[in-house]
Amino acid sequence: MTFTGLSLIGRLQGISGGKTFHANNPATGQPLEPTFFSAHPEEITRAVALAREAFDSYSVLDGKSRAAFLRRIADGIEANAAEITERANLETGLPVARFQNEIGRTCHQLRLFADVAEEGSWVHARIDHGDAARKPPVPDVRSMLRPLGPVVVFGASNFPLAFSTAGGDTASALAAGNPVIVKAHPAHPGTGELVARAIQTAVRDCGLHPGVFSFLLDASTTVGAALVAHPDVKAVGFTGSLAAGRALMDIAAARPHPIPVFAEMGSTNPVFILPGALRERSEQIASGLYASITIGSGQFCTKPGLVFVSAGEAATSLAAAVAQRVREAAPFTMLTKGIHAHYADARERRNGRSDIELVAVAPMPSGAAFAAPAALYRSKAESLLADPHLTDEVFGPNTLLVEHSSREQVLAAARHLEGHLTATIHGTEQDILEWAELIAILETKVGRLVFNGFPTGVEVNHAMVHGGPYPATSDGRSTSVGSAAIFRFARPVCYQDFPRSALPAELRDENELHIWRMVDGKMSNL
Repeated sequence: MTFTGLSLIGRLQGISGGKTFHANNPATGQPLEPTFFSAHPEEITRAVALAREAFDSYSVLDGKSRAAFLRRIADGIEANAAEITERANLETGLPVARFQNEIGRTCHQLRLFADVAEEGSWVHARIDHGDAARKPPVPDVRSMLRPLGPVVVFGASNFPLAFSTAGGDTASALAAGNPVIVKAHPAHPGTGELVARAIQTAVRDCGLHPGVFSFLLDASTTVGAALVAHPDVKAVGFTGSLAAGRALMDIAAARPHPIPVFAEMGSTNPVFILPGALRERSEQIASGLYASITIGSGQFCTKPGLVFVSAGEAATSLAAAVAQRVREAAPFTMLTKGIHAHYADARERRNGRSDIELVAVAPMPSGAAFAAPAALYRSKAESLLADPHLTDEVFGPNTLLVEHSSREQVLAAARHLEGHLTATIHGTEQDILEWAELIAILETKVGRLVFNGFPTGVEVNHAMVHGGPYPATSDGRSTSVGSAAIFRFARPVCYQDFPRSALPAELRDENELHIWRMVDGKMSNL
């Protein structure tokens, strides 16, 4: 396994004069070879200039050609799966089986967007024929979605494949016709380089302009900030913390010409266990809840961090069942030194509060560098209503049980919530009928409602929504998972009274692409 440690600027390697850094093995805390070099300002300028050049040809490339490109990327990743898995395991401490699954998910979503691009109806073509005989005359008006321009994608710490170099943001932006510049996450630069090479090879093999893809390394935040501020960058895709996402939003908004930042910034993902479900299957819920809290060492943006239960004997039994599993848990390995430190700080803050009870904690780990214990906390709904910070995300293997004493209190708590990615309801059919008001409230708070399940595990398909109102995301109308993610990186363009020869193929009367369109108010693929 060899690495350059350098950025990839189109078809070329970067230079070695920038700030140096290493990935770390979370199990040992030791740096991994090789040395990586942050991108120079000149490399940033060159990558964006290439992307701008590439946009002219790539933005008008037909859907079949974009689809072939995305499938070639997936093939390249699969061909190097063993090497990618080995390096990702070293850089994250996550198990090999996790990466076998994540490679499958990454390639699946690349092929999903390939199918969307090839079929073509995603452009929402609309045609309203004119009528020259009417007084005044009716113009011929046609519209469709068109790509935005160069897109910057930030790699995520917790998904080195599915939300990083060739992840959903990259796949959807490329499918929509936008060149992509990836700002690699400094925690897994080697994994990123291996995947970036597969994309670079696919660009070459498909005969595309080299500026369709570049990969820039960065030891900190300098390169990412410069990319977002660059006048030729037209949109940003980001997955990470609220603080970092908000900083990027502010940079983008302060530009002379602001651009959209589609940021997924974390979530506490409340779970509401209704009375019928709590009575009938408390043990089953406890088992599923513990698994959902601790999967991926609790470092999923969909981890359930708040659990609402009605106070009483059943709630006590549920807490005891989860607590037993927590006490028996082996230490969990956190992804980075920074995440490990933030998790320790969050536990210390909770331990110091009189309105939060530490119900159970796993034995404190020793030896492993970034190891951390699972923990279960408990509080009252009135404490949450008094202090909104109790709903803040704690990234790691823990959750907070919130006991409420009345229907009115739990509804008030639901109204009190900010935006989250998900909300989960455990209940019987009778519970659902009786708690319809809770569902109506939660529809305004989240992007995905889960019934009798758990929020970890996000299926990549056409209907999935992985988004939610701020601060879960920067734009609650969007999703970063599923084929609808493509709409983030396109905008509507209208063509009035254009001659046929100047119209995109999607808007010509004969519909040689056979896509679904709205023609004079009626849907048709003829």
